[in-house]
Amino acid sequence: MVQLTITGNDAGQRLDRFLRKVYPKLPAALMYKYIRIKRIKIGGSRTDRGYILREGDSLELYVCDHLLVRQERSDFKKAGGLNIVYEDDNIIVINKPAGLLCHSDATGDDSLVPRVLKYLWSKGEYDPAKENSFAPALCNRIDRSTSGLVAAAKNAESLRMLALKIKNREISRFYICRAEGVLSPEQGRLSAYYKKDTANNKAIVSEDMFEGAVKAELDYRLLSHDGRDSLVEAELITGKSHQIRAQFSLIGHPLLGDRKYGGRVVQGSAGQSLCAYKIGFDFTQDGGILEYLRGQTFSLDIKECGGV
Repeated sequence: MVQLTITGNDAGQRLDRFLRKVYPKLPAALMYKYIRIKRIKIGGSRTDRGYILREGDSLELYVCDHLLVRQERSDFKKAGGLNIVYEDDNIIVINKPAGLLCHSDATGDDSLVPRVLKYLWSKGEYDPAKENSFAPALCNRIDRSTSGLVAAAKNAESLRMLALKIKNREISRFYICRAEGVLSPEQGRLSAYYKKDTANNKAIVSEDMFEGAVKAELDYRLLSHDGRDSLVEAELITGKSHQIRAQFSLIGHPLLGDRKYGGRVVQGSAGQSLCAYKIGFDFTQDGGILEYLRGQTFSLDIKECGGV
């Protein structure tokens, strides 16, 4: 029998989802059977797969040991460093450099997530051996070739709250970019129909509705121009992958260096001229554990926006 005590970072999630995270070798069908026949219990009593875990719960599993092999994570210890803009007990706001992935992919390239884990591990704020299911995680993500602000949560409650606030559009995200041509009018809202072509890692946008498309919107404001190119601020209304790049290309103003969407090649640039330079916590409802962030904004100076 294996016994686990549910921690604060485990609480608030369904039992079945928790078990899939902690014991990936335990087949789902077998897990559901074991819950049904009381080989998986809470506090010695029968439970249900949809039971919401509470801090302090005792989870008992009468399951073969080879099915309860846990994934221990230590690969992050060789990761690189972070450029931290803001930090408190619950969150970190990081300035991600262009060229760095947010999440690891099949190539095994360096990425932001293991850097966050390494940083918190080095401070004694994260120990994978003491966590059942939680690891610090990013709350938003930006493209590999885009630089700028990414928020990460140190605990599960903060992660849930930030996810809720992003879903409810209570967190504003501003980008700064250089686009070809001079935008006219100088400010406005761009609306388009959007679909992600995952096979080619490209956004498809159109002024007309098409099958599978959803609405994508952003507000923009011209900051300055030199007669040839424009420095523009864009605020996401919807947060879609490649949205800013694709929508500016659609109106004939692709971002400088953005070859994927028709942008002019810029010597010495490795990607598009785009930086997530400001994030605002515009809570309109209770922020729970993060209520103290209400009304706060974190931003970068344009000199800190690499490639813009």
